[in-house]
Formats: sequence, C-alpha cells, structure tokens
Amino acid sequence: MRNATIEQGELLADESMAAVTWQWRDLITLCKPRVVIVMLACALVGMALATPGIPPLASVVYGLVGIALCAGGAAAYNHVLDRRLDAMMVRTSRRPLATQRLPTHYALLWATGLSVVGFALLLWQVNALTAWLTLASLVGYALIYTAFLKRATPQNIVIGGVAGAAPPLLGWTAVTGQLGAEPLLLLLIVFAWTPPHFWALAIHKRDEYAKAGVPMLPVTHGDAFTRLQVWLYGWLTVAVTLMPFVIGMSGMLYLVGVTALNVRFMFWNWKVWRGHDEQAPINAFWFSIRYILGVFGVLLFDHYAVNWVM
Repeated sequence: MRNATIEQGELLADESMAAVTWQWRDLITLCKPRVVIVMLACALVGMALATPGIPPLASVVYGLVGIALCAGGAAAYNHVLDRRLDAMMVRTSRRPLATQRLPTHYALLWATGLSVVGFALLLWQVNALTAWLTLASLVGYALIYTAFLKRATPQNIVIGGVAGAAPPLLGWTAVTGQLGAEPLLLLLIVFAWTPPHFWALAIHKRDEYAKAGVPMLPVTHGDAFTRLQVWLYGWLTVAVTLMPFVIGMSGMLYLVGVTALNVRFMFWNWKVWRGHDEQAPINAFWFSIRYILGVFGVLLFDHYAVNWVM
C-alpha cells in the first residue's frame, strides 16, 4: 500500500514537472525566436556599420539583449491578440494560445514583463533614443499593426512595415545615439523588402486568410493583382538595395554581391508573377529570408573589407 502511494506521488511529480517544462517551452514559443534571431542579425549589422571598427562590446550586448526582450514581448502580444485568428489557420493552429495550452493571462504577464525589462535595460545601459525607438516599434507592431491594421486594410503589411523594419536602425542608434541618412536607408531596405516577402506567403496561404476573415491582399484583390505587386515591389527593393553604393555607404564588393542576390531574388519574384508554378510563392518566401540576411551580410563584408584595407 505504501509503495503504491509512493509510486502515485512520483507519477504526479513527473506530470507536474512535464507541465512546467511544456509551459516554459510555450512561453519561449510566444516570443517567435526564429523571427527574433533574424531581427537581431539585422540589428547587429546596424551596430557594425555604425562605426569603422568593432562596436563597443557593452553597446552590442546590452543593445541586443534589450532589443531581443522587446521583440519577444511584441511577439507575445501578437499571439494574445491573434489567438482566435490563429485557431482558424492551419499554419498557426498549434500555437500555445490557439490550442489553449497556456492561459491568456500568463501570456499577457510574460509579454509585459519582457517589454518592460527590455525597455528599462535599453534606457539604463544603452541610450534613451534607442529605448524610445524600440518602444515605438513594439507599439507599432503589437498594437497598431496586429490589433488594427491587420484587420482593417489589405495594405496592412505596407503601412505596418515600418515597425518590422526598425532593427538595423535600432542597432545603429544603440552604438551612436544618433539618427542619420545611413540608418534610415537600412530601415528603408527592410521596409521595401517586406511586401514581396510577406505577400508571397499570403498567396500560398490565401484560403486560410480568407477563412479567418483577414483582409490580406490576395483575399481582397485576388492572386493575379497580388502577384503583380510582388513583382513591382521586388523591383523597388532592388532599387533601394543599390542606394548604399550610390550614396557612398558601400563599395564595389557590395555592388557585386547585392547584384547577384537581386538577380536570384527577382527570378523568384518573376516566377510568382507568372503564376505557372504553384510552389513559387512559398519558395520565394523562404528565399526572401535568406536574401535579406545576404544583403546585410554583403554590406557587412564590404564595410570591414574596406576598413581593413585602409
């Protein structure tokens, strides 16, 4: 009898431990870690480009941690606000709040805690400009885009794109404490890239967005119109990515590298526009992630190659 009681106690303890483990995993999932990693990579590029040499270690560490915490908090708010929509879409139906594995108030506390700590860290250890710009990006993504624009207009990605384009600018200001043409150009590159990147996914997931009642461009204006917009915004992205060379921010190494990336980028956008390959939109979406990382990687390589030579 006693052994049975002990075994039951051990079983309950194991189940409780498993529940705690899953809860922590769900909390991490709320932060959209893969998206945050891409954002941090862009922010790190902004930090590196802001100075001829290696940026100060303290600015890099505190800046990246603070931006990561705020980005994770914004992503968690996005989960909370989108939990009913997420439950209707196959792509998002297994998220912690969509499946109700995690109570909503836990997610709200988690999102608020991450955001407050991240903002305070940036204000305390980095600078006020970066802290307030990061907070503005958080509010822009979590509230203005998710709570309003996403449900109000098919141009939600374009209008709300500024918030998602902020990381390289935030990285720059974390090191310099100042705004200028160069960091604003970095923001503009991500801003121009966002519509073709996300609309390619929206074409692939059109039926799911329609079922959830989200007015994405393929739902409101049809696939053909959206495919054309992917093609046109792709060319806008190409033009913007050439601007660092035009204004003297980068050199020939960047021009050669970004030209190669743009050829491949527009190849996939052309396939989306033509509409003959059903897998082209999702393939274009995945390549576009590698593309934006490649653009910033080439910028970084050019920056340090030139400075080392000099």
